[in-house]
Amino acid sequence: MHTQEQVIGGIRIEDTGVPIYVQLREQILRAMGAGVLKPGDQMPTMRQVAVALRVDLNTVRRAYDELERLGTLRLERGRGSFVARPPAPASPKVQDAAADKLARQTLAQAAALGVAPALLIEKLAAFAAEKETKR
Repeated sequence: MHTQEQVIGGIRIEDTGVPIYVQLREQILRAMGAGVLKPGDQMPTMRQVAVALRVDLNTVRRAYDELERLGTLRLERGRGSFVARPPAPASPKVQDAAADKLARQTLAQAAALGVAPALLIEKLAAFAAEKETKR
């Protein structure tokens, strides 16, 4: 299978069958998690991303809209899109419910990609340990 890659600021769109808006959303989330994108950072405009990656503007809009719904992007009309500040820690009950939902979504996505749950757990533990050592 031929893979076509287009790059803008570390974002790569690949012809893998995964919807482009999902690839874009996930890569932006990873950049935020890795500290490459920090709270308050201004994002490129949707049009800039669409032109640079040669994708439809509505595709980028969908990714940005989902990130806004997740609370990770803040869209300010007339000013642009910014990486949102993380929310204050929620109560243990709210965190537990959010963790359940995230775990179920992640397991479903892993299953769809053919990734074994045990491997996913191993990778999560390794990434968590790596993040702790960087603190």
